[in-house]
Amino acid sequence: MKQVNKFDLDIQSFDIKEYLFKIGSYWKLFLSFIIFALIIAKILNVRTQKVYNLESLITVSDEQNPLFSSSTNIAFNWGGPSDQVETIIAILQSRSHNEKVVNELKYYIDYLIDGKYRKENIYGNTPFNIDLDTLKYQLQGNNIKLKFINNEEVEISIEFDDKKNTLINYSLDDTKSFTPNELQYSKIFSVNSLIETPFFSFRIAIENALFDLAEKTYYVRFNNFDNTVKEYQKIDVSSLKKGTSIIELSFEGTNKKKIEDFINTTVKVLDRDQRKQKISYAIKTKSYIDTLFKVEASSLRNIETDLGTYKQTNNIYDLSAEGNALLSEVSVLDNESQTFQNKVEYLNNLESYLRNNSIYSDDIPAPALVNIEDPNIALSLNNLILLSKKKEELERTVKSSFPPLVKISEGIKTERQILLEQLGSLKSITKNSLNSIKKRLSKSNYKLNKLSPKEQKLLSFQRKYNLTESNYNYLTQKSYEAGTAIAANVSDIKILDKAKDVGQAPIKPKGLFNYLVALMTGIMLPMLYILTKETLNNKIHTVEEIEKEYKIPVLGVIGKNPYDDSRLVVNKKPNSTIAESFRALRSNIQFLFNVNKKSKIIVVTSSVSGEGKTLCAENMATIFALSGKKTILVGLDLRKPKMHTDFNTDNKFGIVNYLIGEKTLAEVTKPTEINNLNIITSGPVPPNPSELLISDLAKDLFIKLQEQYEYIIIDTPPVGLVADALELFKYSDAILYIIRQNYTQRGMPRMIDDKYINGEVKNISYILNDFVVTNKYGGGYGYGYGYGYGYGKYSNGYHTNENKSFVSRILKRFK
Repeated sequence: MKQVNKFDLDIQSFDIKEYLFKIGSYWKLFLSFIIFALIIAKILNVRTQKVYNLESLITVSDEQNPLFSSSTNIAFNWGGPSDQVETIIAILQSRSHNEKVVNELKYYIDYLIDGKYRKENIYGNTPFNIDLDTLKYQLQGNNIKLKFINNEEVEISIEFDDKKNTLINYSLDDTKSFTPNELQYSKIFSVNSLIETPFFSFRIAIENALFDLAEKTYYVRFNNFDNTVKEYQKIDVSSLKKGTSIIELSFEGTNKKKIEDFINTTVKVLDRDQRKQKISYAIKTKSYIDTLFKVEASSLRNIETDLGTYKQTNNIYDLSAEGNALLSEVSVLDNESQTFQNKVEYLNNLESYLRNNSIYSDDIPAPALVNIEDPNIALSLNNLILLSKKKEELERTVKSSFPPLVKISEGIKTERQILLEQLGSLKSITKNSLNSIKKRLSKSNYKLNKLSPKEQKLLSFQRKYNLTESNYNYLTQKSYEAGTAIAANVSDIKILDKAKDVGQAPIKPKGLFNYLVALMTGIMLPMLYILTKETLNNKIHTVEEIEKEYKIPVLGVIGKNPYDDSRLVVNKKPNSTIAESFRALRSNIQFLFNVNKKSKIIVVTSSVSGEGKTLCAENMATIFALSGKKTILVGLDLRKPKMHTDFNTDNKFGIVNYLIGEKTLAEVTKPTEINNLNIITSGPVPPNPSELLISDLAKDLFIKLQEQYEYIIIDTPPVGLVADALELFKYSDAILYIIRQNYTQRGMPRMIDDKYINGEVKNISYILNDFVVTNKYGGGYGYGYGYGYGYGKYSNGYHTNENKSFVSRILKRFK
């Protein structure tokens, strides 16, 4: 036979309808939470400052000037192509770059007006601008109120901080503390003049002269420069797609015009800096060439003067044919010698630079006066500079052991060694060429010695003049090339999409999203509360729960007693719903009796105190008495008697006195105001209640009572606390076990149920007491119909109106 575990039983016994009833019964809680959450979402959507996002697209590519020659590129574009995409991204987010942008836009000045919930930034919508005297100290962080009296006068007022006030000098990037004489300052100034105080100095520059400023109020605030820069360093810069040179810039803020200007200006500053950096060699070289050009021009003028003076003094104006031939020969050799000397000198300088430096950047010697024909040297220099720049960038953010940094350092060493070898080889070749030229010059100089002294002197002057003139012309050409490189500089930054306000909706607050979150929160929080409550709730609520958990049958359902003034509701309120439930119980219990037996004993018990067994015993006795049956109610809860209070009698003596032999049965029996009903109270609390209930007198008691009464109702102590009631079960014809709704814990009836299963207890039934019809515990049987509790709300008109007013229910709660 297949075994079924407890989990499977729990699954099978799970009633989805009942569970939905429970959840649905909390509809007011759900509705309250949803409304409250939606109100909160509405407040957030209305009060939260709107945040916008604008974007721009740029591309980065190496644009070479088509006018450059191969030698010009080497001379004026060393450092290779412009910075890569990663470098551009780092620059756009760097502090130094954003300092330039903030300073250019003067974003450290806020323009504000009073809004509904806060002061609103109105950058771009003011009819005036503030021109600061940046050499003076300005009040930092305080709102300066500008209330315009008219277009000519303005009242400026400030409320100082009573603890600390700071002044900032934007030119010096310096701050200092300031203590005002008074916490409030107010003064009227002329709009057209310099507004100067010990704590600010600026002019109001009217942008729109036609705008009427009368009675308009604005605020300006001078913020900390470094903190402002930090805010704009948060610009989001990323490659649009990996492996491409397209970069996307985006920024969030509360003022779309301010975002638009910032993104576009940051690209403009980047472009300007990149252009400047790209031609930095050309600028340096041109400056160096211009310096040399001035020297050569001065030398050329001096030599020309000396040559003219010599010709006139010595009356010699032309060289002989032989002298002209020698002059042409030595002039060519002089130019070649000068070229090779310049190249050797440059190669020595470059080699010295490479050996004495570990980082190679913009100050590397440029070949201003020579041409480097070997393209490998230019390529190696480009690689060396690029690797050095990458190393500098990484060293700012990572440790020296970072693998990519180690790899770059090794690359620099390798490239440097290759370049030194190339320079050594080129220098050796150049020196050999120079030595060859010198030998040829020696031969030419030997021939010059054969000329007359006057002609030799004239040739020497002419020779110096020709060499200087050649250098002058060469420098003129190089200066032109450098100027062309600067003037014709092509930007590597191309703007694909400018940042622009095209009516973008705010990205925050997300209105619909907030409402959805509010709706979900309004559902989930009550659901969590219900799940927690139901999980922790181990009370019995419905007939269905009892039938699922236990084998003892349910005989009836007793409703909640709505009458505070009486517990004897059957007698006091005979037309009430609860009275009707006792009548149904009277009918149902007949099926438990032996029809041939004239006197029936009914034992009423429960698990613990407070479940309503005494109330049920009293009203069951009453319902039998009112039907004309001679009935007696015996209070055998000897430990905690309280039955006498409900019948307005004393408890000086009772069944205890009979069981110990002090009183006769007639002496302890008391009549009541209800016809056919007598009672026997418990009497004084004995020290040995269990022994009294198992005595022979107890046995004789039930024999005598059965001779006199048709129904004997026994109120016993709870079986879950003491064993007294179990001793009385043997005398009973029916046992009513009271379970109170939302009070009795699920495990409490287990003990008596096990005894029933084992056959130790018979003729026992459960009574669900204090039952209230709610959707939480709604189920089958018409809310108790079938157990004597009517049709719930459909019983109106058949019973006494028990619905109390809302005020009455509230007052009862307070009581």
